[in-house]
Amino acid sequence: MLTRPSVVSCRLLGSRITSLKSPSCSAFQTRSTKALPLSTRHFSTSKMSAFPTPSSDPPKKEMVYFPDMTTALPSKSAEFRRVLWTGLYSQLVLMTVPVGGDIGEEIHTVDQILTFTSGTGLAQIAGKEQNIKAGDMVIVPAGTKHQFLNTGATPLILYTVYSPAEHKPTTVHQTKEQGDKEEEDGIDVAPEWSRRSKKQNEDDGLVKGEE
Repeated sequence: MLTRPSVVSCRLLGSRITSLKSPSCSAFQTRSTKALPLSTRHFSTSKMSAFPTPSSDPPKKEMVYFPDMTTALPSKSAEFRRVLWTGLYSQLVLMTVPVGGDIGEEIHTVDQILTFTSGTGLAQIAGKEQNIKAGDMVIVPAGTKHQFLNTGATPLILYTVYSPAEHKPTTVHQTKEQGDKEEEDGIDVAPEWSRRSKKQNEDDGLVKGEE
């Protein structure tokens, strides 16, 4: 017998964020719906800039939905870095680079895909430069030196996907300086469960389909 999967949603409605049942939403109010016969729970806040705190545990087998991800949602986070979701093989992060700021020259041991939603900037990757703007995407393969600078008059806003995870699931960095320090101090570290092999996850039953 097939079972209907649970659904996770973080919807921005006016001055409220609502969400279906999720490990990343910590306050709930239950309701029912005829369209989807599922238990539905909501997260709400009076501040548009507030986001639910993600879970530090491995993800549940359920949909995670972020509306307006390529337009409005990233602008709701003013922090330099905010982790939204961490999976077994990838991680979703919002970033806001202030005017005159940059991400910092670095080399990751993981792949990174960056999608820019607002502002203009300059990508410097492996000795090459490329002007970037809202709507652009840049892929940085693991082991590649890279830097992104905000060259515009407004914040450079983006969401990025690491594969596998690069940061702690609950990471929120108000500034680049805070992020650099937490990384140097070993505080901002991806969880062990996000660095396991596919075989390990299969052996532990984490990626096997339910009966």
